[in-house]
Amino acid sequence: MRTNRCLAAGLGLLAALVVSYAILGPLILNQIHFRTSSSGLNQIRGGDLAALAVVVPVCVVVGVLAWRNHPAAPVLALAPALFAMYTYSQLILGNEYLKLPGNVERYFPLLLAMFLVSAAVVLLGWTQIVPGNLPPMSGRLGRGSGILLVVIAVFVVVGLHLRSLVDAMSEQPAGAAYLDTPVTFWVVKFYDLGIVAPAALCVGVGLLRRYLWARKPAYGILGAYVLLAWSVAGMAFSMLLNGDPDASVAQFGGMAALASAGSVFAYLLYRPLFVMAGSAVHAPVTASGRGREQRSLRRSV
Repeated sequence: MRTNRCLAAGLGLLAALVVSYAILGPLILNQIHFRTSSSGLNQIRGGDLAALAVVVPVCVVVGVLAWRNHPAAPVLALAPALFAMYTYSQLILGNEYLKLPGNVERYFPLLLAMFLVSAAVVLLGWTQIVPGNLPPMSGRLGRGSGILLVVIAVFVVVGLHLRSLVDAMSEQPAGAAYLDTPVTFWVVKFYDLGIVAPAALCVGVGLLRRYLWARKPAYGILGAYVLLAWSVAGMAFSMLLNGDPDASVAQFGGMAALASAGSVFAYLLYRPLFVMAGSAVHAPVTASGRGREQRSLRRSV
């Protein structure tokens, strides 16, 4: 009970920090001046709007569930916390310090607190999840979720980054995103190509091959990536709305489609957590880490 109260407090604090940052940031009061380009500011505004509209309500709802000691709370807490770790650490690192004007360094304690609180929520949630207590995942849902994660990995690499990466690695790069804000460019490339895409591919393949270890991270990764997809879609929409020269209708459409598909699979994945499902009985796990799940006739308490 104490751990879940800590989890609830962490989620509530994270929601309050996200709201405070969004109010102070370029979306509302514009007191935080990031050292980035006008295109980067458009993306930050779109991401902040998505965080207020989606991430904050998720934190509040899951926090209430944790306070009530609901067994689904630790699983659901992973998504918004992973989103916050990814997003707000980039807002610290991805600035053109000593090159472009701004004052973001004055708000370093706020952004650092957001990262630390979200990391604590991830650790609290992760340590409470017992894979054997998770509801059974049907073969169709496992395959669908696995395929979606693989598609996300491919889209991130090919659809979002490949072209600009090839340009940046050429002898005479011409991309405005790289030439104007090279630090931001490489920070985003490192996160997405070094963390987001490999994690999605690894867990996606694990689900497709029905490895038991893939089930636990799938809940956190799929949920977090859905939130990230909506955030990136918000960024793309903000760029289109402000007439950004780097705006792309195709990117907005692709991210909105991925976010919508991911939302459906996240709903299907999380729904059994709220149902009085039968407890899962696992067959002996083979040396490869696979095992078949069977639903017992005994209903869980």
